Amino acid sequence: LHGKVSRQIFRPFFPRWPVDEVPVGHVTNGVHTPSWDSAAADELWTEACGKSRWMGTIETLERDICSVSDSRLWQFRAVVRKSLVEYARERLSRQLAESGAASETVEDAKHLFDPNALTLGFARRFATYKRPNLLLHNPERLLRLLTDSHRPVQLIIAGKAHPEDQAGQELIAEWMRFIRRPEVRPYAVFLSDYDMHLTEHLVQGVDVWINTPRRPWEACGTSGMKVLVNGGVNLSELDGWWAEAYTPEVGWALGDGKEHGDDPAWDAVEAGELYDLLERELIPEFYTRDEMGIPKAWIGRIRKSMSMLTPRFSANRMVREYAEQHYLPAAAAYRYRAGDKGAVGRKIVEWKHSLERKWAKLRFGEMKVETDGDKYVFEVQIHLDDLNPDAVRVELYAEGVDGEGPARQEMACVRQLVGAVGSYVYNATVPASRPATDYTPRVIPHCCGVAVPLEDAHILWQR
Repeated sequence: LHGKVSRQIFRPFFPRWPVDEVPVGHVTNGVHTPSWDSAAADELWTEACGKSRWMGTIETLERDICSVSDSRLWQFRAVVRKSLVEYARERLSRQLAESGAASETVEDAKHLFDPNALTLGFARRFATYKRPNLLLHNPERLLRLLTDSHRPVQLIIAGKAHPEDQAGQELIAEWMRFIRRPEVRPYAVFLSDYDMHLTEHLVQGVDVWINTPRRPWEACGTSGMKVLVNGGVNLSELDGWWAEAYTPEVGWALGDGKEHGDDPAWDAVEAGELYDLLERELIPEFYTRDEMGIPKAWIGRIRKSMSMLTPRFSANRMVREYAEQHYLPAAAAYRYRAGDKGAVGRKIVEWKHSLERKWAKLRFGEMKVETDGDKYVFEVQIHLDDLNPDAVRVELYAEGVDGEGPARQEMACVRQLVGAVGSYVYNATVPASRPATDYTPRVIPHCCGVAVPLEDAHILWQR
């Protein structure tokens, strides 16, 4: 999704090129898993996958972690949740003492929360596009959700706003007003001085990580990746990394996968969807237990999330993709161009200069289309003037349909027009499964080893 958004941003630099061909790719971020797993998570993964699991290939991790039993996973989650509750108590009591709170209030904080209750986490920079207060859209509904005596929920909020971001600071103030209500205090806390140490504890212990950005403004959202190794699950807007990670068995998704701008009405719709997911799906699944006290469906979701997503959104995979898709090809391209004292590089420069001088004279001539059974046969005349035909590539282009990518079919030079200098006939055959009018001939630069349109963005379309 970030690649798609970025191609739209960079589109003006490549005029007349389809947005899908704007030369911006993507490598989805990943997190350095050993930096974020808890001691209990490290022990669990070591039992299943070995201590050196992140030092080599990661192909077997999904299979190995799937072998962990339900009881072992549930025991592990109880340990890390208890650790988070103890940390939150200690940090909140210290926070209150430093702010001059009454001694009884400080003492009460040391006994806050239930280590066995469903624990939600929301921590990040408070900015309006992240919609950190979507969960507060209906405060009374949130209060009922938190204070259900049969299915209690507790919420840990953390974050900070830029010193000059007044709107972001007001979002924090709104949370503080809600949390200071006497009926809310036992169930929700705001931990101040948000930093990596606090993040580490949160991602290690929360049951659910909530993320509510306004699509498509979340570039990636790596905080949600950090809960994966620790057995946390995500409830997030279909934005950033979650737009490609989400499937129904690994977590929950907000939104319809479309952009709605900053429409308050749509925010209200998604707030209602968020409450519905919590009330009707997430909370019941956590508290529906078997005779051993294990939430089978919840553990199944944890197992899927840990096994399928942890390796996929790790720095191990990310660095490998950078190397294979970009660094190694770039190194090979450099060696190719620098070889023979830069002979290839000089030829590329000469080719570019030739295009600059001669491209304006290129034009299309007559085009014919014939139907041959289940195929179309295109034939088009192109006047290249004195430009070498090897310096260009002639294609038929059709936009993608039904979610598929665009169709590109190279056209072959079949003959030179008699009596016309620099004029040629090209043809190509394509399936007749879609209208012939979907296809348009075009001429683009071509030179071995050159990235087009990144290094030369000339393009000519048949009108």
